[in-house]
Amino acid sequence: MELQLVSEGRRAGYAARRLAEFAERCRSGGLAVTPQRLAIIKVLLTSAEHPRADAIYARVRKEHPHISLATVHRTLETLCDIGEARKVTMLHDSARYDGNVMPHHHVVCVKCRRIRDIEIPELDSMLEGRSGLGEFKLLGSSLEIQALCDQCSSKRGARARG
Repeated sequence: MELQLVSEGRRAGYAARRLAEFAERCRSGGLAVTPQRLAIIKVLLTSAEHPRADAIYARVRKEHPHISLATVHRTLETLCDIGEARKVTMLHDSARYDGNVMPHHHVVCVKCRRIRDIEIPELDSMLEGRSGLGEFKLLGSSLEIQALCDQCSSKRGARARG
């Protein structure tokens, strides 16, 4: 089974395409295209970090100083409702947001909570074409792999040697 982190180049290309089409998708869905919505989706699509609402707010506020945190939260919920974003909420953690709505999975550092997108084509193809699993109707899947990132792993190794 092949596990592959999504490269920065591939993520950037995907983000550029999604951003270019965002306004049209909103209009066709009857959703107003506001400068605040555009700024929020731009931050979400250009971030590889799966940011929390407060981090998105801090970045958007540089361009739109009068935006409120409540507006950011409402907009993120709206984006999730219309399929333009999704929540990545790990157990016992606050909501993080992902602008990548294509099927993919996540690897999460158990120490610093950094999240990276990962593709597992074999897993996706295993579920392809299935409508249910026993008594459950299959809607989608997202696997979370717990690991130590390079930075946390090297810190841990340095402490063990020191």
